[in-house]
Amino acid sequence: MNAKEYLSQAYHIDQRIDCKMEQIRSLGELAVKANSVISDMPKGIGDKQIMEKAIAAIVDLEHEIDNDVNSLINLKREIMDAIRDIDNPEYKTLLELRYICFNKWENIALVMKYGRDTIYKIHQQALKKFSQKLGSKIQKNQKNPLESSNQA
Repeated sequence: MNAKEYLSQAYHIDQRIDCKMEQIRSLGELAVKANSVISDMPKGIGDKQIMEKAIAAIVDLEHEIDNDVNSLINLKREIMDAIRDIDNPEYKTLLELRYICFNKWENIALVMKYGRDTIYKIHQQALKKFSQKLGSKIQKNQKNPLESSNQA
């Protein structure tokens, strides 16, 4: 795993959490639909089963999200500690904006008051410095939190 892959792990976990949250919203809507079917006929067992399955799926997803959030918090803490070890404040700022706050390049350029090309160059230098400082730690961290959270 290289420095960029190591630092990008948090973003990928965050995206998975967002996706699962969207699934929960969708399942919640399905449960409401199953419960609010208006009809002259008595409610059937099928309606209850649909709602029960949706609620069970929501609970399962909530547990997965809890595990993912814990992984994200731990990984962000680890990444922040690693970034803190870099001497150059400009590199620190860029890496934090990109890999902790998940800012887009345009926003980073605005915040740091540089053009986008300059930001890309600083980013490459920051990744190189990060790799030099923490190369052994990155290599030891072959366990990908994305894979471990899938199994939870």
